Amino acid sequence: MQARDDERHGQVAANVGEGPALIAPAPSARSRSGRLHPWLVALRPRQWSKNALVFVGLVFSLNLDRPEQVARAVLAFVVLCLLASSAYLINDALDAPRDRLHPQKARRPIAAGLISPAAAVRAAVGLLLVGLVLAALLSPAFLAVALGYLALTAAYSLWLKRYPLIDVFAIAAGFVLRAAAGAVVLSVTISPWLLLCTLLGALLIALAKRRHELATLGPDAGEHRPSLAGFTVAFLDELILIMAAASIMTYSLYTFSERPGQPALLMLTVPLVIYGVFRYLYLVRVAGLGGSPEDLLLGDPPLRGAVVLWGLLSVAILYFAPR
Repeated sequence: MQARDDERHGQVAANVGEGPALIAPAPSARSRSGRLHPWLVALRPRQWSKNALVFVGLVFSLNLDRPEQVARAVLAFVVLCLLASSAYLINDALDAPRDRLHPQKARRPIAAGLISPAAAVRAAVGLLLVGLVLAALLSPAFLAVALGYLALTAAYSLWLKRYPLIDVFAIAAGFVLRAAAGAVVLSVTISPWLLLCTLLGALLIALAKRRHELATLGPDAGEHRPSLAGFTVAFLDELILIMAAASIMTYSLYTFSERPGQPALLMLTVPLVIYGVFRYLYLVRVAGLGGSPEDLLLGDPPLRGAVVLWGLLSVAILYFAPR
């Protein structure tokens, strides 16, 4: 039964180029490294899209038309990218032996032997120092959040990723810290509703990633990532559906809640969020994708379109709708 299910997923994923409704397969790390420097690949610039959460505080606090606040948010984004790339280098250096057991992660520059673990650690330290200096220049509060993010990523790389469910919550906490950093750097208060939406959405993404790893690696999944030994595809499917429903409900309640200075027209963005969640579930459950959330966001036109339309409509409502 599992073999038939994996074969069906493989057939669907193989036909991804037959129409606009399906995502095109992402290029491998090895093919990208043939065109780009291995260091650039190792820094994982595609995953910097996660740090765009720092701009949520800028937009929803109605500061998008203030250049000085925009500049602070952009610099905060740069800081998080530096810290994230530092963490990726260290994580890949530690995980290189296990990554070689994964059909896709084995192509990462460090696992493939294109970059030595010692060189990766030295580069990570340099990025870390630059990021922390910039964070301190922005504000002590932002520096504190950045240090918390680093502590979380270090704990995840060394211990937390070994334990089922705890590893998923650790990933989600990193997303919440990114959103909180965007508010802290601007000295504004971000809605608890948005932080909760971030948490639930991040849990959805993390669970889908674990599902993809488990379905791809099969019986050998526990050798690549110890926490996968505590999961089954059926269990993860149940949790994914719970998080999808909770995310939609929480965001809907946020848009319907009364907020001073923000119009109730934000409820018009709910259908876009519902479609985005449904599309993501389709890519995970039917197309057999989900191992790289940033590739889904950047590579699937319908999902990317829903995110862009949500952002444009939200900005239009917040900044141009009558109050």
